[in-house]
Amino acid sequence: MTEEVLERMKVSLTPGVKKTRNPNVYINSLSQHLEGLKLFGNKDQVEVEEEILKNLNMVLQALTGDQQISGNLLEASEIFTTLGQILTSHPRCAMPAAQVLAELAKNEELKQPCIDAGLVSALLPHLESSDQDLLLHAGRAIGRICYGNKELQEELVKDGVISLLVKILSDFPESEPLVRVDLLALCNLADLETAKEALSKTNAAEELVRQLRRAENQERLEIITEILQLLAENDSLKVQLVEADVQSALVEILQRVQDSPEVEATGILKTISDLVISLLLGDESMQKLFANGTGLVYQMISSWLMSPNIQLQLTGALAVANFARNDSNCVKMVQLGVVHELLDVLEKHVDNGDVTVQHAALSALRNLAIPVINKVQMLEEGVAKRIQMLLRSEMPPVQFKLLGTLRMLMDGQVKAAETLGQDPALLNRLVQWCEAKEHAGVQGEANRLLASLLRHSKSQEVVRAIQEAQGVKHLVSMTTSEHAIMQNEALIALAIASAINLEIIKEAFQESKLIPNLQKLLEDEMTSPEVKYKSLGLLCSLLGSGDLRKQMEETKVQDTLENLCNHSNANVVKQAITTLQILKSNAQDSSLFFP
Repeated sequence: MTEEVLERMKVSLTPGVKKTRNPNVYINSLSQHLEGLKLFGNKDQVEVEEEILKNLNMVLQALTGDQQISGNLLEASEIFTTLGQILTSHPRCAMPAAQVLAELAKNEELKQPCIDAGLVSALLPHLESSDQDLLLHAGRAIGRICYGNKELQEELVKDGVISLLVKILSDFPESEPLVRVDLLALCNLADLETAKEALSKTNAAEELVRQLRRAENQERLEIITEILQLLAENDSLKVQLVEADVQSALVEILQRVQDSPEVEATGILKTISDLVISLLLGDESMQKLFANGTGLVYQMISSWLMSPNIQLQLTGALAVANFARNDSNCVKMVQLGVVHELLDVLEKHVDNGDVTVQHAALSALRNLAIPVINKVQMLEEGVAKRIQMLLRSEMPPVQFKLLGTLRMLMDGQVKAAETLGQDPALLNRLVQWCEAKEHAGVQGEANRLLASLLRHSKSQEVVRAIQEAQGVKHLVSMTTSEHAIMQNEALIALAIASAINLEIIKEAFQESKLIPNLQKLLEDEMTSPEVKYKSLGLLCSLLGSGDLRKQMEETKVQDTLENLCNHSNANVVKQAITTLQILKSNAQDSSLFFP
């Protein structure tokens, strides 16, 4: 040790802190032990191991006495290579050597020298030991050296650390310090895709579920649930966790903490709830959890929805929404009566309620309404009427989901479309939302629901009701949407309306500039052939009105049609020729097109 280094060590002492030893004595003593390690660590003789152990113990005492001084000395002494040789060549000395490294790695500046000396590779084989102390200190050392170093963590996974960590959990499930170190290591690695892949080839799911059931304090519970949440991002691991019955452990925890007044319980409740929903995001794991309506998670939904706890209500609604990704599940759940449980939850939150719960419950109802058989049953049970209570909601996310749910319920249901299409309260609210430019999603859904009312009812009364509510102009505006699906829906609805009762809506068409809009669509090269075809069909219907025919002549629609006769799409050409012939004739035949 040079004088320069010793002086640097002296200066680094924190002023005002009482020392148990004289700094010079302390530094010289530690320097001697480091030199002893270098001297004996490079030899293979068994007899020198006692000296190595003695020196390692003294270094360890020095590290725990003053880590700043000791760390600097160690770095200057080039002892890292020696420690690697001890780990490799002297099994008896491996445990204290690992303990020294675990202490060293607390110092951020000493991690790189450990890496450069290849100490991670030297430590890794010791994770196969049956000595719990060696496992503990080797695990701590590796964990601290590799913390935050993704490249090194990837190397660890490649070298098989995952199977070793899982085996430790399996062999020593009740060794609290060792389990804690092991779980922390898994937590640091589990966000790597390679680690998830490696974990899926072990019995990690079973071991983690066993530890979850044993978790008695919040810290342990948080570590395990964080690992499980990371694992639940992988579909194979989702299935393995479900097969290991993680759901029963999670439900037990929810039941234990749901009524707890402690602040920590709220965080645990949300974490466990999130984990339940994560398991439902995989198709296979979701089906295993549903089990035709007999699975534990599904059995808990009713009590969660009825719970006064908002987090549990949300979990219940999200669970239904995810189970409802499968049509057969939807039919079964409607038969089991989940619809009215969702509606009861919605009623609790109508005024100043929780937006996330409303959003989730409406998502569930929308998914449940996808199968045709469910639409019929849900409408017969008054679902459409009951969810209209949310029309007074001022929350855009709720408005958006409400509109989507109503539209799904009405799809193909003539009677429901006729009833809703003549409801003044609904129509007035729809028209109001059609003007909500600050909420594009709500505006778009309101327009689509208006179009659906016309498309599915094909009713003269609905046409009249929408006209009286001043909704026609919004359907005209919808033809210029940037979304082709909305353009098509608007064009079909307007064609149906004009074919049913053109006389009562022609004035609205003129005021809202429908014909110029259609002409623009026809002339725009970016407009899809399907939209052009439907636009031409609508023009055919409009030719039944003398006033609208005159407007077409004034705007030179004939020129537009003649240009389309050379279009690359055969259907567009055929429809353009037909429309042009009608325009040139005196006949007012509007029956040539009905979408």
